Amino acid sequence: MQLANRTAIITGAGSGIGRAIACRFAAEGAHVVVADINDAAGMETVAAIEDEGGTARFVHTDVTDSVAIEAMVSQTVDIYSSIDILVNNAYFCDGGDILTVDEALWNRNISGCLSSAFLCCKAVLPHMIDQEKGAIVNIASVNGLLGLGEEGYSAAKAGVISLTQNIAVRYGEHGVRANSICPGTIQTPAWTAVREKDPNVFDRLAKWYPLKRVGKPEEIAAAALFLASDQASFVTGTNLIVDGGLTAGLKRMGEELVGAGNS
Repeated sequence: MQLANRTAIITGAGSGIGRAIACRFAAEGAHVVVADINDAAGMETVAAIEDEGGTARFVHTDVTDSVAIEAMVSQTVDIYSSIDILVNNAYFCDGGDILTVDEALWNRNISGCLSSAFLCCKAVLPHMIDQEKGAIVNIASVNGLLGLGEEGYSAAKAGVISLTQNIAVRYGEHGVRANSICPGTIQTPAWTAVREKDPNVFDRLAKWYPLKRVGKPEEIAAAALFLASDQASFVTGTNLIVDGGLTAGLKRMGEELVGAGNS
């Protein structure tokens, strides 16, 4: 087991990528703290872990509230004595064109994605520094690398990548590693409303992916496991892109260019 007897806090672990990471970490021997604002969803994750023989606790947490985050960290230390891994997965995403997004909605994107990661890192880092070890995995997005719309969310995710790099550089000498993951389109419950309106959305999006499909939460969990484990002991400050080749190049555009050159 790659994470035997280690304690991992995973935010937004009630569903989707967060749940997949929580279940995978628990299967690898970690004591998992399921942090989520949705109590029912969080408890479902705990039940799924316990059904497989793993160890998990649910802690109701609003990751935009520093007081709630401090309480989450205190409870974790009281229960498990240490914090070895932090996965910042919770997020907020809404609003498109910058001209139609008001200031309040913009701030919710920044708070839900970037400030939440900052607050959780700030609360956990002192414990990792004292231990002289720790691994932080921040879930960013390909939206933080390319102009794909959702301006507030995208700007926040770009900030997550930069925050991760700075933490890695500043606290590496204390044994703390920090890395980020940029997923492409992943089949999660967050897409439920979209799929109800457009059942074929994943098939349409798959055309842009070299692997001709969108991703699964378990595939992001596998990447997070690698970065959190000793297998990545010399990996820090890295942004791991897990996107089925989406950002490697635009094949369809290339075909158009070649076609234009031959006309």
